[in-house]
Amino acid sequence: MENTNGPSREELVARAAELVPLLQKNAPWIEENRRLSDDVVAALTESGLLKMRVPRHHGGYESPMRTVVDVLAELGRGDGSTSWTAAVWAVSTWMVGMFPDEVQDEVFADPDVRVSGILSPTAMAVPTDGGVVLNGKWSFNTGSQQSAWNTNAAVRALPDGSYEPIMVLVPLSDLAVVDDWHTSGLRGSGSVSTVAQDVFVPDARVLSMGPVLAGVHQLGRNAASPVYRAPFMPTACATVGAVALGLARAAREAFFERLPGRKITYTAYENQSEAPITHLVTAEAATHAAEADFHAFAAAGMLDDKAAAGEGWTLEERARVRLHLGATVRRAKETVDLLSSASGGSSVYSGVPIQRIQRDAQTLSLHAIMHPATNLELYGRVLCGLEPNTHYV
Repeated sequence: MENTNGPSREELVARAAELVPLLQKNAPWIEENRRLSDDVVAALTESGLLKMRVPRHHGGYESPMRTVVDVLAELGRGDGSTSWTAAVWAVSTWMVGMFPDEVQDEVFADPDVRVSGILSPTAMAVPTDGGVVLNGKWSFNTGSQQSAWNTNAAVRALPDGSYEPIMVLVPLSDLAVVDDWHTSGLRGSGSVSTVAQDVFVPDARVLSMGPVLAGVHQLGRNAASPVYRAPFMPTACATVGAVALGLARAAREAFFERLPGRKITYTAYENQSEAPITHLVTAEAATHAAEADFHAFAAAGMLDDKAAAGEGWTLEERARVRLHLGATVRRAKETVDLLSSASGGSSVYSGVPIQRIQRDAQTLSLHAIMHPATNLELYGRVLCGLEPNTHYV
């Protein structure tokens, strides 16, 4: 799918590459302070990279998924937490495009608006005149303290006593923040908890999740845009998989940066680069990284190509994107683990980037949507003719 609405893929990737030194420099501060630094947020904003999933009529680029993946992977080469936060902002910004035009006008009135979001429906929405009253708590709310809006999942009580999943769009100013993000990895993503207490959400800012998940949602001005014709889960999965790809690239760069002049202690090797074990490890890591790259862009390509052709999605195709996501995460983590294990005892010092990269990759692989085994099981169930054991496909 060609992008005729904004900067080219090459231009946006180049902009991301220009930010890598800044991200690498700020990564220790970001991790220690558990949020992105102000200068990193400003640089992301000024680069225009946060506009990739903003509608064209609101000044955005509507970038194809291949471009989004390439850009986020490049940011991940600089810092995993920055890449993850940018990915969540991209998915949540795209989700705003599902809401009525008047809601989008309100949100995108700020051309530099940042939107975070949570997919887990851990809040209850009770219908009331003109909307719902929202109560509940969302954990893992990435980047919320540096966002103006939240797209959060909830369940809405129906008159017959049943419930339906919904997506609500809420100003962050309506939510309380619980600063509980004390973790081993992706610390700089600021994925704190947020709480809604008797928050009124008007009907215009409430979406039924069923049509969004199925990709049959009703669209206003975005109806003609291929970017907004895709179902939610493949879009989200292809986006966040790019972070894992970026961490694999970061590990490779960090390893080879330290390799010259390093010896293998308690051996005769004065140069680690001359040892056959180093050759085997780096070649295997390169193989895993190439496989991660294949799966990440296979998922992105499905989204771009099907959108351009105006094709619908089968259950198997939606599950296949989850498969590609799991494989991307698994192969990327294997890449990071191999290079980390070959980095020697000195790599455990906090000033050596590979240890942070490994913790970020481990944390990423534990995410419920990104967990490799979970995604393999899901695709295998569908291949065997069983119903998926989740709505999130």
